[in-house]
Amino acid sequence: MMITRTRLRALTATVATTAAAAAALTLTSTSAQAAETPQAAPAAKTTTATGTQGDKGHANNLDGWIKEALAVMKAKGIPGTYEGLHRNIMRESSGNPNAQNGWDINAQKGTPSKGLLQVIQPTFDAYHVPGTAHSLTDPVANITAAANYAADRYGSIDNVNSAY
Repeated sequence: MMITRTRLRALTATVATTAAAAAALTLTSTSAQAAETPQAAPAAKTTTATGTQGDKGHANNLDGWIKEALAVMKAKGIPGTYEGLHRNIMRESSGNPNAQNGWDINAQKGTPSKGLLQVIQPTFDAYHVPGTAHSLTDPVANITAAANYAADRYGSIDNVNSAY
């Protein structure tokens, strides 16, 4: 009986250590504005001979989402650069399209900031850019709505250097 309890304790400690290590490996640094939620990134749109691409032929990753958003922004006259978008995305969500802030005043009032650029639903609805998905956590829709808001409020997403 004593051997069984010892083995059980060792197994329990091993499982706990393994789980903690696995959790640590899946975490990335997050901004003070956003806590990540454990959800998968959006599914790939199409597969080609050169790899996975989004709806407009851009890669289905952060680089592709920014490039696709920039194409939409250019067509709609919304100012912003790759560098400005990337800088703000990394600060707000570390590039996780499913990041969600569960602690700030917006979250306390029931409208948490979500997505790559941490937008709340009312702001997304007001600044949604036609031609993009009407989903707050869709990467391209989130980027373009946030850039549209930043353009209206600050002149460009490039002028944003902190929470906005």
